[in-house]
Amino acid sequence: MGRRPVTVRVARWSAEHPWRALALWVVFVAVCFVGGNAAGMKEATAEDMAVGESGRASVMIENGAFGDEPAIDNVLITSRGGALDTAAATAAAKDAAAKLRGVPGVAGVGDPVPAHDGSALLLPITMSGDPETASDRVEPLRAATAQVQTAHPALRVEQVGGPSIGKALDDTLGADFQRAELLSLPVTLAILIIAFGALIAAGVPVLLALSSVAAAIGLSTLASHLVPASDSTGSVILLIGMAVGIDYSLFYVRREREERAKGRGHVDAVEIAAETSGHAVVVSGTAVVIAMSGLFLAGDAIFSSLAVGSILVVAVAVIGSLTVLPALLAKLGRWVDRPRVPLLWRLTARRSGNGWFWPFVLRPALRRPLPTLIVSVGLLLALAAPALGMQLKFPGTEDLPRTTPAMQAYDRLAAAYPSNGTSHQVVVQAPAAQAAAVKAALTSLATGAGNDALFAPVEESGPKIEVSPDKRVSVLSVATPFSSRSDEAGRSLHRLRDDLVPAALAGVPGVTYAVGGDVAGSEDYAAHIWHKLPIVVLFVLVLTFLVMAWTFRSVVVALTSILLNLLSAAAAYGLLVLVFQHTWAEGLLGFTSMGAIVTWLPLFLFVVLFGLSMDYHVFVVSRIREAVQRGVPNRQAVAEGITGSAGVVSSAAIVMVAVFSIFATLSTVDMKQLGVGLAAAILLDATIIRAVVLPSLMTLLGPANWWAPRFMRPRGRHALPGAGQRLPEPEPELVRAG
Repeated sequence: MGRRPVTVRVARWSAEHPWRALALWVVFVAVCFVGGNAAGMKEATAEDMAVGESGRASVMIENGAFGDEPAIDNVLITSRGGALDTAAATAAAKDAAAKLRGVPGVAGVGDPVPAHDGSALLLPITMSGDPETASDRVEPLRAATAQVQTAHPALRVEQVGGPSIGKALDDTLGADFQRAELLSLPVTLAILIIAFGALIAAGVPVLLALSSVAAAIGLSTLASHLVPASDSTGSVILLIGMAVGIDYSLFYVRREREERAKGRGHVDAVEIAAETSGHAVVVSGTAVVIAMSGLFLAGDAIFSSLAVGSILVVAVAVIGSLTVLPALLAKLGRWVDRPRVPLLWRLTARRSGNGWFWPFVLRPALRRPLPTLIVSVGLLLALAAPALGMQLKFPGTEDLPRTTPAMQAYDRLAAAYPSNGTSHQVVVQAPAAQAAAVKAALTSLATGAGNDALFAPVEESGPKIEVSPDKRVSVLSVATPFSSRSDEAGRSLHRLRDDLVPAALAGVPGVTYAVGGDVAGSEDYAAHIWHKLPIVVLFVLVLTFLVMAWTFRSVVVALTSILLNLLSAAAAYGLLVLVFQHTWAEGLLGFTSMGAIVTWLPLFLFVVLFGLSMDYHVFVVSRIREAVQRGVPNRQAVAEGITGSAGVVSSAAIVMVAVFSIFATLSTVDMKQLGVGLAAAILLDATIIRAVVLPSLMTLLGPANWWAPRFMRPRGRHALPGAGQRLPEPEPELVRAG
C-alpha cells in the first residue's frame, strides 16, 4: 500500500495523541486571539474605500484638512395638528434654549430657524467633544427636550439630528444583534441535538466552530495591518465560521459514527473518516477559499477585508477539522453518543438506515431522469428570471426602521427643511489664488440649481460653501427635496455632473472637481459592482472548475458542479428581487420596499453561496464516487451517495437556514436581504439541487460523469469507469417505495 494521504496521517497522529493535539489547539487559539488583541486593528480609511467620482470627492475633502466639524443636533418644534402657533413655538424654543445651555456637553445653542412654509421651528445645538462619539453623549439633551415637551403639551417638541438618530439606530441594531446572538446558539444546538440524538455529539461541532471563529478574529486583527479592516469583518467571520465549522464537523462526526456502527475501532473509524470526509473537507475548504479570494478582484477595501476574514476562518476550521476533531472523537470514543436523548436517539438510529423518505424523493430522478431534470431546472430558471430586472441601490435614511421617535422626527424635519434631507456635495480643488473665482462660480451654481425643480431652494442665508484652511478645496452642498434612492434624486445628480457643474466651472482655470454625497455614492458603487461582478464570477468559476476537475479526476463533474451552483445562486437572486423589489412581502417581513437590492449584496452573496454550496456538493459527489470506485453501477451509486449523505447535508442545511433566517428578523433592510438570500439559497441548494437536479443529471450522464483526458485519469484502486464503458443498471433496492 502506498503512502497514506496527509489528512489520514494527521488524523491518525491526533487520534493516537489526543491530549497533545487538544493542547496544541488550545494554545493556537489563545495565541491568535490574545496576539490579535495586543496588536490592535487597523481600519480602512476614506481613501482606501474610495470608489468612482464620489470616492474622489471624499478623498479631496479628506485632503482639504477641514478639521472635525462639531456635532450638531436640533430641537424640532411642530404642531400636533393644523397650523403652527408661532408665538407658542417661539416660547417653547426659548424654554428649550435656556434648558439646553445648562446641559453638560452643549457648546452652544443657535437662534431658532423657521421653516419656509411656517410649519416648524428648528433650534440648532452645537455639541462639544469628539463628534465621532457625539451619539454616546446625546442622552442628557434628550432628557432636557423631554422636559420642554412636558411644559408645552400642545406642541410636538423633539430631539432630532445626526447624534440623536445615531443613538436611536445604535440602540435598535444593538438590541437586534443581541437577540440574534441569543437565538442563534440555542437554535443551532437544538437542531444538532435532533440530528445526533446525543448532547456531546451536538456540542462538538459548535465547540469547533466557536474556537475557529475566536482564532480567526485574532488573526484578522493582525492581518488588518496588511489589508485594512472594515466594521463588518467580525460579523462576516462569525457568519462564515459558524457555517463552515458546523458543516465540516457534521461531515466528519457522522462518518466516524457510521464506521463505528460497522464495528470499527475508534482510531480506525477516525482514520476512515479522515480519508473520506476529511478529504471532502479539504476540497470544500479550498473551494470556499477560492470563492472568497474572488472578492480581492472587486478592487474595494471593504470586500478585501471581508475576503481576508473569510479565508482565515475557513482555513482555521479546516485545520481544526483535521487535527483537534479526530483527537476529540478518539478521546471521547463511544462517550460522544452520551448522554442520549431517548426519543431522538431512536429516531437517529432509525435514520441511519435507508428509510423510505429519500428513496421516495429520488425515485423520479432515478427512473425518469430527463423529464425530472427538465422540470426541475425549468422551475429554478423561472425563479431566477426576475434577477434580470435587478436594480442596485444603497439604503438611504428613509430605509432605516421607523419604529424609533428619532426617525419619525427626521421625517418631519426633512419635510419642513428640505435642505436637511438629501444633499449632493460639489467638491472643487484649485490653486489658492483661484479661491474667490471658485466661490463665485459655486454661488452662481447654487442659485441656478435653486431655481430647478429637481433641487431645493437656496436658504435665505445663502448657499452652504465650506473652504479649506489653505483655500485649495471648496465644498458646496446642493440639497434636493427627494429621497436618496428616488429617480428624481438620481436625475438631479446627473444634472449636476453632466450640465450644471461643468458649465459653472468652465471659466475657472486649473480646477479639479467631483460630485459626491449619498446619491452619488450609491450610483457609483452600483456601477462599480456591475463592472466587477463578471470578473469575480469568471475568476471563481475557472479556479473552482480546475480544483474540482483535479479532485474528482473528471471534467464532467467539474462542469456540472459549477453549473449547478450558478443555478442555485441565480434562483436566490431571483427570489431576492421578487421579495424585496416589490411590496407584497412588506407586511410579512416588516420592511418598506426600496425598489432595489442593496448594492454590495449580489457580489458578496455570490461568493458566499458558491463557497457554502460547494461544501454540500463535494460531500455528496464524494459519496457517489466512493460507490463507483467499489464497482457499484452508476444509477445505484447515485442513489447510495444521495441517501448516504442526505442526513448530514440536511442537518447542516437546516442549521444554516435557521441561523440565516434570524437575520431576516433584524430591523435594517440590508440585513433582511442578506438573511433571506442566504437562507433561501441554502434551502434550494440542499433540496432541489442536491436531491432532484444532481441525481437526475448524474443518472442521465451515466459513466460519462467520470470522463477526463488521459493525463487526469486515476490509476489503480481509484480508477473509475470511463465514458465508453457500459455497466449494468439494475433497479436498486434503494429506489423502491417505502
